[in-house]
Amino acid sequence: MKALNPGTAVVIALGASIVLSGCEPNDQSNGAIAVTSTDDKCDVAATEAPAGTLKFDVTNEGSKVTEFYLLGEDGLRIIGEVENIAPGLERSLTVTAPEGKYFTACKPGMVGEGLRGDFTVTKGKGGEQVSAEDSQLAEQATTQYAAYVKDQTEQLLTGTEEFAKAYKDGDDDKARELYPKTRTNWERIEPVAESFGDLDPKLDLREADLEEGQEWTGWHRIEKDLWPPKDGYTAMSQADRVKYADLLVADTKILYDRTRSMTFTPDQLSNGAKELLDEVATGKVTGEEEAWSHTDLWDFQANVDGARVAYEDLQPLLASRDKDLDETLKTRFTDLQTLLDSHRKGDGFVLYTELSQDEVKKLSDSVNALSEPLSQLTDKVVG
Repeated sequence: MKALNPGTAVVIALGASIVLSGCEPNDQSNGAIAVTSTDDKCDVAATEAPAGTLKFDVTNEGSKVTEFYLLGEDGLRIIGEVENIAPGLERSLTVTAPEGKYFTACKPGMVGEGLRGDFTVTKGKGGEQVSAEDSQLAEQATTQYAAYVKDQTEQLLTGTEEFAKAYKDGDDDKARELYPKTRTNWERIEPVAESFGDLDPKLDLREADLEEGQEWTGWHRIEKDLWPPKDGYTAMSQADRVKYADLLVADTKILYDRTRSMTFTPDQLSNGAKELLDEVATGKVTGEEEAWSHTDLWDFQANVDGARVAYEDLQPLLASRDKDLDETLKTRFTDLQTLLDSHRKGDGFVLYTELSQDEVKKLSDSVNALSEPLSQLTDKVVG
């Protein structure tokens, strides 16, 4: 996916709104784009606007508390958000957006992917954009990334609850279908999740990493039960299914709660991006992560998503300091994504066991080609 050109927008959190400065004003005839959110619709009065400052007036006519987002072209990177819009209330979101493709999204109940629609920002009028200070660009990056982490943990919790219910109900086909899709939200923010040393082993420990006497819980415990080995495995009882599914949801809820108020620094974003590529190199491209389901390419894609979002949030700051490195990273992310896309099947991927040794090597080489310049990112954006 080609990275958006974020220009030199600046994010400044002001109460309920996120305000960005750095582009020319947008001349909306009524001063704002009206958005009406209900329990099942997100009606946006316009589907395009010229580049510059955009204001969305969001009215909640539904029965649930809602949120509104402007998302980047990949549907992952959050340009701006406004949260906690109670039924009957109106809130505003003001952002500055350069030319490009975007999505709008309402999120009734403040969970899940939300109700999305295409939105296009066309070429603006007038002169050059105003340069932003490095401190403002750093604030933009960390504000946007914090919103991204919150969004991913919201989706993770919703997906985990659905997965756990299917597993407890004995609907193994549905549980197997949901397993890699739901884990995507975990894998996109894996460095953040791993920062909670008490939660990570409960949720994501592999059997091979168990210590003597340690109880095995979490995703991979259930994975093995859904894709059992042919010999020497005893399926979990119904009581154990309920136990481990409920533990998975409970621990995910703790992660969700802890990420509501997290803040970040630029080096945490850049180092986290590198950690995600390291995760790919040491676990996903080797096929070790999903030993039973072989859904490693879903995890691979999610790790790359998370690294790219962190880089794109930092891109305006990087571009002001090292344009050559910025261009190299854009190219290497695109090359790796193209290679990953060649292994897609339906709305997912082929199983890892279907890859040839040559295909695995090409993936590994592409990861290494991206990892080297990505390791330089922290030095460029810190200080």
